[in-house]
Amino acid sequence: MNQRDGFTGGFIAGTVVGGVVGGVIGALLASRVLNEADSNTETLRKSNLVDGNNSRSKRRPLKASSEQTIEVARRSLEDKIAQLNETIDEVRLNLGNVNGNPPKANLERTTLGE
Repeated sequence: MNQRDGFTGGFIAGTVVGGVVGGVIGALLASRVLNEADSNTETLRKSNLVDGNNSRSKRRPLKASSEQTIEVARRSLEDKIAQLNETIDEVRLNLGNVNGNPPKANLERTTLGE
């Protein structure tokens, strides 16, 4: 019984100490992130004040630019998915040969949007 009581007490103490240390580290990191976000927001506000009025006509090119950025990101992801599928096919073939299993002729592929 003595070992069981020692284990339970140590487990509870470790849980409490770990929670406190994790909480302190989380609070420190959160304060850093908030400080960086505040400084970025302040910089954006200053740049908006220098640029002048923020009208809707100034926001429209940003929307088009963000749509172009999304399209570029989508194409990039499709390329990376294709590369991953090719690599998976190669690994399956190599593992099939190593384990003595015949490689499968039709391998399923995952594509974005299907």
